[in-house]
Amino acid sequence: MKPHRISVLLALPLAFALETAPAWGVNKDMIQLQTQVQQLQEQMTAMQRSFDERMGVMKNLVEQDTDAVNKVANALNALQTTLQRQQTEGGSKADQLSGQIQSLNDTLDELKVRLAKVSKQLEDMQAAQQSASAQQAQQQAQQQAMAQAPAPDVLYNNALRDYNGGKNDLALQEFSDYVKFYPNTDLAGNAYFYLGEIQFRQGNYQQAAQTYDQVLQNFPSGNKAASAELKKGFSLIELGKQDDGVSELRHLIQRYPHSPEALQARERLRKLGVSSSGRNS
Repeated sequence: MKPHRISVLLALPLAFALETAPAWGVNKDMIQLQTQVQQLQEQMTAMQRSFDERMGVMKNLVEQDTDAVNKVANALNALQTTLQRQQTEGGSKADQLSGQIQSLNDTLDELKVRLAKVSKQLEDMQAAQQSASAQQAQQQAQQQAMAQAPAPDVLYNNALRDYNGGKNDLALQEFSDYVKFYPNTDLAGNAYFYLGEIQFRQGNYQQAAQTYDQVLQNFPSGNKAASAELKKGFSLIELGKQDDGVSELRHLIQRYPHSPEALQARERLRKLGVSSSGRNS
């Protein structure tokens, strides 16, 4: 079994979440990011050497166990041949050789178990290498994308401008990039909301409901929470899930009773012929 050479066994922690920075701090962030990437590459080189040493030890163990198994097997075959030849010469010698053969069989079984364990360890190490390589490639791709991403305020403003200009496809990509690169900023909740709005405009109510729910789950105190719950309710109703949609709108009215969204929710419930209190009208 030949173990594959790897770049690294374990993915080292690297700070991915970048704090929102003003436009003038982008160059500094990129320099820091490049420095972190260089440090990661140096650490991976050191880990490569360590992994090669471990793999060499494991390979030697497998080779030693394989040689031992082969030697025992050869000795066993020789004894069996001798036993067959000696069977006609005397029962005592045959019994003695039979005992030796049984002992060798036991030893052979033990060696096979040991070899199987070592082989399993090598397979596990190879699987870990493949996983680590895939994770490393993903991390490097993310780092490169982060280094090339526009500043958060620039990206958000461009997306909002295109959204207001009716350029839905372009705005969809820009808001998607924003939540990908800057998922923890104050404006991330807004970006999710506008993604839901574009999906709602396109009639993709299932995806819109899920996106609005992202706002409610991850940014429950954000300034788009009420609007997201209203539009989630509308999306569910459009999907034919009227009971779920009505429940969502009633919850909105209960939580934000004096908001413009609550007014819209009451009007929609009135058109559906149900009341906001849970009793049919």
